[in-house]
Amino acid sequence: MQNFELTILGCSSATPTSKRNPTAQLLNIAERFFLIDCGEATQIQLRRFKLKFQRINHIFISHLHGDHYLGLLGLLSSMHLLGRTFDLHLYCPAELEEIINVQNKHSQTYLKYNIIYHPHKYINSDLIFEDERVEVRTIVLNHRIPCCGFVFKEKPLMANISKEMINKYKLSYEEISSIKNGADLVFENGTVISNNELVSNKVAPRSYAYCSDTCYDERIIEVIKGVDLLYHEATFMHNMEHRAKETFHTTALQAATLALKAEVVKLMIGHYSARYKDLDPLLIEAQSVFKNTVLAIEGESTSVDFLK
Repeated sequence: MQNFELTILGCSSATPTSKRNPTAQLLNIAERFFLIDCGEATQIQLRRFKLKFQRINHIFISHLHGDHYLGLLGLLSSMHLLGRTFDLHLYCPAELEEIINVQNKHSQTYLKYNIIYHPHKYINSDLIFEDERVEVRTIVLNHRIPCCGFVFKEKPLMANISKEMINKYKLSYEEISSIKNGADLVFENGTVISNNELVSNKVAPRSYAYCSDTCYDERIIEVIKGVDLLYHEATFMHNMEHRAKETFHTTALQAATLALKAEVVKLMIGHYSARYKDLDPLLIEAQSVFKNTVLAIEGESTSVDFLK
């Protein structure tokens, strides 16, 4: 089975602490490395956890609050200084291109590689990336400035056919291809061998949804429905619901409520306020509503392989 693994690089909210860095995540799907947000110290965290950032070809920035993108300029510079020459795709607010260009202009930096910008529209859940293995769509979030999350979905994997079945039924290349794509085997006399009897390791496609800064908003439920792993910000505990509403953020209890209503398999909460030294109360609060909840912890990796 191909990789589908999330590594947390930063899990703090607006200000870092001595133990937590601003938001950044690295998602590996079939050796495609997607960087999701890029707070301060992201490149240091990549080095710390021995993750090769030159393998990152696609970076997704949710919005232009500094704790989600201020590490990007340093990362882009390091990629340049280390000799990168191949394209980098940046899915981001349109204004970020101007910010990067101004920085490079005044530092007289001339990147050796091209940045290809894909600006967000913030209107609907748009398809913004697709290849033969993965598709990525936006989630329109409800924050103080335009903001979106992302849903990463694996495309259906072809099932395997054993040599025993190939030999038993003397399958042609065309029949093998057809069966791998879900077809039954039909003989000229009308006999049908079902696809389930012919293939092995038929695995459902996996999915991950990332919801960065947002207040509680049930409009996202349709987009994140049934995902295997949901990351949702939980900046505050519910006794600070008024503060969460004022700042367009979510409480741990609210994040769990969304996970429950969206029927996700597993919830990961993060984006913790610096006021919380101990994260266990946030976890306990979320688990009181949605039991299968975990904390985002820097350096920890979560495989989506065995969640179901």
